[in-house]
Amino acid sequence: MTTPKRHVWQPAGLRGLKLNSSPDHLDCVCPGTMKSQKLLRPLLLWCCFTIVPVLIWFLLGTEPIKYLPFYLPCPDIFSMRLQYRGEKSRGLFPQLFYPQPSALEQTRSDVLTLTPWLAPIIWEGTFNSQILDRTYKPLNLTIGMTAFAVGKYVQFVGRFLESAELYFMAGYRVNYYIFTDRPQDIPVVHLQPGRTLGLVPIKKYTHWEEISMRRMEAINRYISETAHREVDYLFCLDIDMVFHNPWGPETFGEMVAAIHPGYFKVPRTDFPYERRSISTAYIHREEGDFYYAGAVFGGLTKNVYEFTRACHMTILADKANGVMAAWQEESHLNRHFLSHKPSKLLSPEYLWDDTKPKPPEVRLVRFSTVVKNHRQLRN
Repeated sequence: MTTPKRHVWQPAGLRGLKLNSSPDHLDCVCPGTMKSQKLLRPLLLWCCFTIVPVLIWFLLGTEPIKYLPFYLPCPDIFSMRLQYRGEKSRGLFPQLFYPQPSALEQTRSDVLTLTPWLAPIIWEGTFNSQILDRTYKPLNLTIGMTAFAVGKYVQFVGRFLESAELYFMAGYRVNYYIFTDRPQDIPVVHLQPGRTLGLVPIKKYTHWEEISMRRMEAINRYISETAHREVDYLFCLDIDMVFHNPWGPETFGEMVAAIHPGYFKVPRTDFPYERRSISTAYIHREEGDFYYAGAVFGGLTKNVYEFTRACHMTILADKANGVMAAWQEESHLNRHFLSHKPSKLLSPEYLWDDTKPKPPEVRLVRFSTVVKNHRQLRN
């Protein structure tokens, strides 16, 4: 019995070509099927662009979906986006109304506010304390402060701490570290909640110069033993001073130095740098940026540790050679900051000398020396 021949329809342009007549590979296309496909195509497109969006809208609701970037310390989810609905933007980003900063005007034109290496110099009128508090207070930071009360300098502790409780880092946790050889004479000062006072016993030396030289060593050792576990930022201040106005997060920085109030208007050739080349603190007369005070410095705890270690090592090198720098640790501090620029500078407002008349550039004295008899204190 012979199998009837199948008729395969071919378009006119392909007639005459030999087709594979194998039953498993026959592609039979008829005109009726092509017409059906032409009718179904518009219908499918209509469904995609009308019915499907409506279904999605009903499934997800009418509330807009917003996204926030959310990064976690895991490489696999660096690009994760968290989806949330209906969140109030005020809860996520608290509103704070303040005058718009101008990109064409400086807030202070009478003083230098930026160093050549792009470190800010903090003066009154160059920052907004409300913005800074909104930035730093949620970080739950603890701020450390060291001060040395050796010998007769114990008499300044009470007034120093009382003024610090009023003005130093208001609203932040603070740990005071008082280095002293007379812990029994330290007065009791009422501290605000979240603030502590720690007494660090140290040896009293015969000469005040030796005490000054040992300060970097003592701070460095205490950071390595204790403070690195307790505080995020550490400021090292002189005890014979008093706070007059707020000292806050505008002073935070990786490594912070203070411009000496007695030399911010004089040329660097008149700075009291160590000029003897035999000392590791030597600075040439044509070198130098500012003259920094040894009474105020600070920054991130780890950076203060590295800074005090470096100064202590150069002090030891001088001592091995029988040399004492002109202004002890302050000379080594200035030498270090010449080659390792501080990331932020505090203006003389943060270290004023009450024995000097206040110039118009100093709008607000925040921290200043106490009038005293240096000779009597050091004898």
